[in-house]
Amino acid sequence: MVAEKETLSLNKCPDKMPKRTKLLAQQPLPVHQPHSLVSEGFTVKAMMKNSVVRGPPVAGAFKERPTKPTAFRKFYERGDFPVALEHDSKGNKIAWKVEIEKLDYHHYLPLFFDGLCEMTFPYEFFARQGIHDMLEHGGSKILPVLPQLIIPIKNALNLRNRQVICVTLKVLQHLVVSAEMVGKALVPYYRQILPVLNIFKNMNVNSGDGIDYSQQKRENVGDLIQETLEAFERYGGENAFINIKYVIPTYESCLLN
Repeated sequence: MVAEKETLSLNKCPDKMPKRTKLLAQQPLPVHQPHSLVSEGFTVKAMMKNSVVRGPPVAGAFKERPTKPTAFRKFYERGDFPVALEHDSKGNKIAWKVEIEKLDYHHYLPLFFDGLCEMTFPYEFFARQGIHDMLEHGGSKILPVLPQLIIPIKNALNLRNRQVICVTLKVLQHLVVSAEMVGKALVPYYRQILPVLNIFKNMNVNSGDGIDYSQQKRENVGDLIQETLEAFERYGGENAFINIKYVIPTYESCLLN
């Protein structure tokens, strides 16, 4: 009864009400919001009124993969490669301490191909320049080593790094023409090499009416993939196109047309 009398007296005399009580009386009552329920798609919970359907996870087909320590870096830091860096008026180049023709290709060429995953200087420079030098002077030594090169090539492409993909594609174009029968010997390995190229085949720079300088530098991924596939078809023999078409259905022959 005493509490009721105090409440009535406060209502009759609002001026005597405490400031905190006045503020509480002026504020509107909170509206109760229904709690949203996050649910997976195609489930019973997804049919409820207050449910929010969670979308599917991102596939990440174009996402770059993290790099791992390569055997090439370990051998280089240990000083096992007969190479040195030489500065020239045109830039840096490799100085070989032995004749390239006398190298053990079964040992060195797979290691240099393993360095395709490298993206930091001087590892990437030695790996890429060393590969081109060995392919240029290898001759008949390249074909027997080809099965050992497939896994390093596949690992480099699976990084899905644009820079690494461009360098690997240029190496593949050089590899196909480096010696006889290499192009035909690559055909059974198309199913390991080409799936990543199928993902990036249509990736071109949309520069509108501007100038795309990446074409001059040969750094456009889509154009390089097209060039590489055409080189595979030209030097891969009669079964090359069928095997390319199996992995990359949108590829059109450059010889039949």
